[in-house]
Amino acid sequence: MQTSSPRFKSLAVSAGFSFWFLIITSSMGFFSLEIFVLFIGVIFSTTQIFAKKISKGLDLFATINTKIFLGILFIFIVSVYGILFRLLKIDLLRLKKQKNSYWLDVEQTKPDRIGKQY
Repeated sequence: MQTSSPRFKSLAVSAGFSFWFLIITSSMGFFSLEIFVLFIGVIFSTTQIFAKKISKGLDLFATINTKIFLGILFIFIVSVYGILFRLLKIDLLRLKKQKNSYWLDVEQTKPDRIGKQY
């Protein structure tokens, strides 16, 4: 973000603020489309007008926002995979044999079934 133009930084930060506003208001049950559009308009115009003056602050916010968002995304994805593997009884490391597992038992291949591939 340090090499980006101040206008692009303000656009990215406006999108970040809008995303967090949407998440917070939706989780609290106060979401309204009119307020959301008004918030986007105010944030976007404010950051565009003062883009050059607050460029360093925009860098800081963009960095913090990215780290938080990617951290939450990583935790969510790992959790979903863990839950799905637990429900499907999949043992990725094959540490123990489980009943009703989706892993297929590997059969010994007979010598007459082994052929050369050219």
